[in-house]
Amino acid sequence: MRLILAAAVLALAACGAPDPETRAPPEAPATGGAAPIFTAGQIERALPAATAEAAADPARPTTAGADPALVRLQILLDRSRFSPGVIDGLPGENTRQAVAAFRRAEGLEGDSVDAALVQRLVASDSGPVTTTYTTTAADLAGPFSPPPGDDLKAQAAAGAHYSSPRERLAERFHTTEELLQALNPGADFRTPGQRLLVPAVRGDALPEVARIVVDKTERSLRAFDAAGTLVAFYPATIGSTERPAPSGTLRVEGVAPEPDYTYDPARLSYDRGDEKVVVPAGPNNPVGSVWIELSRDSYGIHGSPDPSKIAKTASNGCVRLTNWDAEQLAAAVRPGVEVRFI
Repeated sequence: MRLILAAAVLALAACGAPDPETRAPPEAPATGGAAPIFTAGQIERALPAATAEAAADPARPTTAGADPALVRLQILLDRSRFSPGVIDGLPGENTRQAVAAFRRAEGLEGDSVDAALVQRLVASDSGPVTTTYTTTAADLAGPFSPPPGDDLKAQAAAGAHYSSPRERLAERFHTTEELLQALNPGADFRTPGQRLLVPAVRGDALPEVARIVVDKTERSLRAFDAAGTLVAFYPATIGSTERPAPSGTLRVEGVAPEPDYTYDPARLSYDRGDEKVVVPAGPNNPVGSVWIELSRDSYGIHGSPDPSKIAKTASNGCVRLTNWDAEQLAAAVRPGVEVRFI
């Protein structure tokens, strides 16, 4: 059986410093008859351009420049287990690398978004890429917490829950709050019964993972089964110049779902104060919703409170994925799985 680490208090010394605050603006009342940025039909029929490599500014969450074809492409990639990270309809390196990884796995050369790529993606999953969802009272029920910031003591006191129903729903459908709101400009996320247009993402499980390769230059994580077949590709935030990720080969020690995060100045290589602080479990915890322990003290693979920044910022040595990617990977690993850093 998979080893489950105690989720009570983890001293995650090398991880967890929050990024500068760039959260979505507070939820506003419904905007009446405003038109959505795209309709379901526009997304379902859209054909991507020949490239997805232009980079969007990671510090400015936005829908300006969003493309319905990229929304479709990103949803198809997400469902194929070649994750583009967050679905935002914007061009960027995470989408380009997911395309390149999918093409390589399918025996296609290059990283272009051409008819052959789209045909292969659709052949593997021909269902609609959008669906509708009606909000419930449970979606709006708290507790909610303020968005995380630099003050760990404040977060420890306020909690690490979602900051709003809109954030909770955006994460459920692997998208940004900005795109979710733009697709549904008349929706009031403070009221149940709202009918939303959302990405039709899947919750498919991975086959059992036997080996993981973390590419520090590419900022990616690849998972392989026992036969050596690539079963998942994820963009990843991996260390920094000042606090690099490990090198060589480590092993998975176990998994802690919903971990607490402990800042312990006696064990840390960076300065966040001289007091020990425990941030309780929650999706906006500094290490997100799950922690995969590695065989080097305080290092792991984990989730993130801000999926839009994956592979676009630095970490304190660990491997950071979106919460949904980290949860998918965590469910498929066992103690002893090889994790090679290259």
